Amino acid sequence: MTKFVIVTGGVLSSVGKGTVAASIGLLLKARGYKTSVVKVDPYINVDAGTMNPYMHGEVFVTDDGAETDLDLGHYERFLDIDMSKHNNITAGKVYFEVIKKEREGKYLGQTVQIIPHVTDEIKSMIRKVAELDKADIVIVEIGGTVGDIESLPFLEAVRQMKLEEEEHDIVFIHVALVEYLNVTGELKTKPLQHSVQELRRIGIQPDIIIARSIVPIDEETKKKIALFTNVKPEYIFSNYDVSTAYEVPLILEKQSLPSKLLSKLALKDTPPKLDDWVNFVNAIKNGNKVVRIGLVGKYTKLKDSYLSIKEAIYHASAMLHLKPQIVWIESTDLEKDNAVEEKLKGLDGIVVLPGFGARGVEGKLKAIKYARENNVPYLGICYGLQLAVVEFARNVLGLKGAHTTEVDPNTPYPVVTLLDEQKRVTQVGGTMRLGAQKIILKEGTIAYNLYGKSEVYERHRHRYEVNPEYVDKLQSAGMVISGVSENGLVEMIELKDHKFFVATQAHPEFKSRPLRPSPLFVGFLKAAAGL
Repeated sequence: MTKFVIVTGGVLSSVGKGTVAASIGLLLKARGYKTSVVKVDPYINVDAGTMNPYMHGEVFVTDDGAETDLDLGHYERFLDIDMSKHNNITAGKVYFEVIKKEREGKYLGQTVQIIPHVTDEIKSMIRKVAELDKADIVIVEIGGTVGDIESLPFLEAVRQMKLEEEEHDIVFIHVALVEYLNVTGELKTKPLQHSVQELRRIGIQPDIIIARSIVPIDEETKKKIALFTNVKPEYIFSNYDVSTAYEVPLILEKQSLPSKLLSKLALKDTPPKLDDWVNFVNAIKNGNKVVRIGLVGKYTKLKDSYLSIKEAIYHASAMLHLKPQIVWIESTDLEKDNAVEEKLKGLDGIVVLPGFGARGVEGKLKAIKYARENNVPYLGICYGLQLAVVEFARNVLGLKGAHTTEVDPNTPYPVVTLLDEQKRVTQVGGTMRLGAQKIILKEGTIAYNLYGKSEVYERHRHRYEVNPEYVDKLQSAGMVISGVSENGLVEMIELKDHKFFVATQAHPEFKSRPLRPSPLFVGFLKAAAGL
């Protein structure tokens, strides 16, 4: 019988529910329980694929090609498991299924309503994850904030699950902000109290509360929270600011949260196997050589837009005992006069980040040219490969005006273009080249040496490809095609006689894990550090 842990959030969004859910999952897995996680997103979008990163952060892609919420990245990294399309439930996906069933006549004679039809669909989707993943425990993170109108059907659904499941088979954990006032040195619990009141008004009594705060909460604050929330002090925990999110499982373990949770679930507690995780956290905190890495992109004002890339850098750095200093560079800033030298000088490595559209492209091209000409280690991801081809075509092949047709449909040299199957696409949602795809690596190349094998699978998320008509010209001028797809499309490129210049159509950051960093990031960081 699968057990369910429901994680809700209060006071404001981005309170850290995803990190908490992932941390609890890691701690349960470390005790031998097969654990899976579901992220519920109340927005009407069917998936996150069509959203601007400024709206919702990074779009995380799974092996099966689902474009999902970035929290699934937390789950994969912390639990070291692969998520799928079933692990992200959106309001759009739920309503889409309900309406489809109504059109198919599945509800004949009935008035289709939020209760029971929508809530039944939500419960069915959650339970399906338990069945597909064969999990002992499923953690369900309800996105948004208690009190949001969009979240109500989902909260109602899990309230009903409490009635339908056995007494010890479902536990509610509420994560809410406790504000710290610097002026008076006080921890203020009133917003958390109101958040729990709203949750109880809906019909859900939390079993455990995790107070999110800048500093650890003291015993008096716990007692005050207990008094107004009907949760005993021993079931109130503190999630305070730490230097890295990867430390959160350790601070929750120190407070015995997993033991208390397992007690609520009527499951046996055993000593966790956390030595490797402790060593990883220590390596992140105690890197002995600083490397300055410039991340060039068009959404750098919201760091979550490139969350997996940032984390992949930390994974590789921990393995190499490095201390990465990430320098965020808005690509449009590089388009200003004399900005390139000012922004890029002194960097040990440059990453040109993925993205879409024309804004900031010329700035990215300048960054690529700077890295190529100044022998600065370079890693291009997705658009970073496409634009590396454009830069090479312009400045090495001498094809003036060379471009991607995404930006310039009338370019005289379309070195990056839409392939025929993409030209026939009429809907933008979920129609890109998505998910894990085979890459065949060429022996003797940097990519081959890093992966140590001739075939690898990396996740993709793009629509445009290197134009096959220009491949021979690129190679004759010195560009190495180090990886191709099964049907011969360019997947990876690199340059000879360069410290490290590698770019990939794929997104290797999505498969990077704390204890198994991405080979491309390891190679890049090694070169940046001069190792």
